[in-house]
Amino acid sequence: MLTRPRVLLHLEGAAVFAVALFFYQQIHASWLLFGLLFLAPDLSMIGFAAGARAGAAAYNLVHTEVFPVLLGIAAASMHHSRALAIALIWISHIGFDRLLGYGLKYPTHFKDTHLQRL
Repeated sequence: MLTRPRVLLHLEGAAVFAVALFFYQQIHASWLLFGLLFLAPDLSMIGFAAGARAGAAAYNLVHTEVFPVLLGIAAASMHHSRALAIALIWISHIGFDRLLGYGLKYPTHFKDTHLQRL
């Protein structure tokens, strides 16, 4: 069971979520800010109003770990605690999505993801 790719991807999402929460707690950032911004990346789904291709591009841009990791590195190196908090919230959102089975979108349909067909 633990060798199945789908299970591993869910576990990977859980690990990313847990590590992001751990570091968020370690920097003593506001949990109110966390609650307010946790679902903010999902606003990218509005892009689907312009069609599946545009929606997938917008969603994937916001739901890849590349940009929040880069933001986190920049924020940590510049000692910018608010930006670091935002990066950790963003990363935790992506990890939580992966834990639930939500993946990056294909331009064919909202329910077509790299993890599964929803």
